[in-house]
Amino acid sequence: MPRTVLTVSFAHFRKKNMTQDTKTRSFKLIAGFEGLSLTPYLCAAGKWTIGWGNTRLPDGSAVTSDTPPITREKADIMLTREIMNVEDTLSRLVKVPLTEDQAAALTSFVYNIGATAFENSTLLRKLNAGDYGGAADELPRWVHAEGKILGGLIKRREKERALFLSA
Repeated sequence: MPRTVLTVSFAHFRKKNMTQDTKTRSFKLIAGFEGLSLTPYLCAAGKWTIGWGNTRLPDGSAVTSDTPPITREKADIMLTREIMNVEDTLSRLVKVPLTEDQAAALTSFVYNIGATAFENSTLLRKLNAGDYGGAADELPRWVHAEGKILGGLIKRREKERALFLSA
């Protein structure tokens, strides 16, 4: 069965929010990359992390080694809130239409690198210039943590790029 490609702009998402399908796909994509830990741990970038890769708690405070364990439900809620924050970031910064696959790929990417890094990226400049292929080609450059190339980030960027380019 042929796949229907829905092209939407983030201005549209701002009014109606990201579709539930895109949010669900983003959640599964991020959760698959991040893994779940109900107790704090040091991630590959040397940051205290909990849940599905969260470095901040719902109150905005940083995760520390002393952060108490959380439940799966709290981890899911934290990830869902972060996806909504990323949606707001994309709504503000992306000026071109995106397919739902592109939106899900960028949600995973921005969740991982952060809003400030995305805002200052060549990827965003190329994307807003309408150079979708050039933007996708920037993804493999984002594979470093603490100055080291990480195999997990290479795989993540490959999947995000493939999803971004799927039509």
